Amino acid sequence: MKIEKKFLTDLHRCYATSSTVIDGDRKILIATEGEGPCFMYEGEDFKQSTVWDGPGGTMSIIPIPGKNGDFLAVQKFFPTFQSEDAEIVWGRYENGKWEIKTLFKLPYLHRFDILEANGKLYFLGAVLCNSKQFKEDWSDPGKIYVGEIPEDLNKPIELKVIKEGLTKNHGYCRAYHNGKMVGLVTSQEGVFRVTPPESDDEEWAIEKIMDRPTSDVAVVDIDEDGEDELVTIEEFHGKHFRINKKYGDEYKIIYEYPKEMDFGHVVWGGKLRGVPTIIGGYRRCDKDLFYIQCTDKEKLEFETVVIESGVGPSNVAVLNEDDKDIIISANRELGQAALYIVTD
Repeated sequence: MKIEKKFLTDLHRCYATSSTVIDGDRKILIATEGEGPCFMYEGEDFKQSTVWDGPGGTMSIIPIPGKNGDFLAVQKFFPTFQSEDAEIVWGRYENGKWEIKTLFKLPYLHRFDILEANGKLYFLGAVLCNSKQFKEDWSDPGKIYVGEIPEDLNKPIELKVIKEGLTKNHGYCRAYHNGKMVGLVTSQEGVFRVTPPESDDEEWAIEKIMDRPTSDVAVVDIDEDGEDELVTIEEFHGKHFRINKKYGDEYKIIYEYPKEMDFGHVVWGGKLRGVPTIIGGYRRCDKDLFYIQCTDKEKLEFETVVIESGVGPSNVAVLNEDDKDIIISANRELGQAALYIVTD
């Protein structure tokens, strides 16, 4: 497996990574968490254009299923937790340019997703906290908000709280459980699986699946035994990067990143060139971007490879294509957006 880096642009506090599809063509999206722009990259030469110049404060960008490139995104979640004005915006590509409309304000909204169930689209939003008096004030814990997304996004989305009391409600990952699309939400209280209703008379289901304080999470069947492992960064912006395998009703640690790390922030699970792979990264110490693959599925032995040191990534997204895979990396501590092209 060969990995080649492609520099995209300098971008202060580069943070959010995503992609969407317009008229059948993939578009890469990268935005800053500071005050500043979101950029789009398209074509085989990754031509850059501007989605917005500001305000910035972008944590997440999620494409809307069934639309032609439309997405929802967080704006105004500024460092360091200056995010009482955080809001969701709707991006729509019309006549060769992006139109951005604010849909609603949701203070301290850090991660969100769009889940599909019962023929409907649902918004799931995880707010880091409910309020703050100062940076390290965690006395007012976060919540999970949900709401049905209408076909016409000019109509309001009615939100309700389905879970409270989530301290440092920071991480999120989409997953599948029993054939259903679910969301995994992380906090000091553990990892929670959130399942949308399958019918109009059902309620959202919430189940704690891990009891350890967790900052971020991903899922992947790393040993290909048919059951997903949980990959976690523990605790908040933590020093521990772990693979957890389920034995009975309990997850047990089967791997821990061997180097000293701090401010863990990237965790992704999926496939690179068809091989189950975990991508991780951290923003202090050596600031590595790395990947992990299982080399012995019986003995559960793993190979860890540093893709690049000194970059301090905040988030990655991955595009799997026929002849290559593309790791989209927000190398925050370098103030840099980059791609890592993976080929056989």
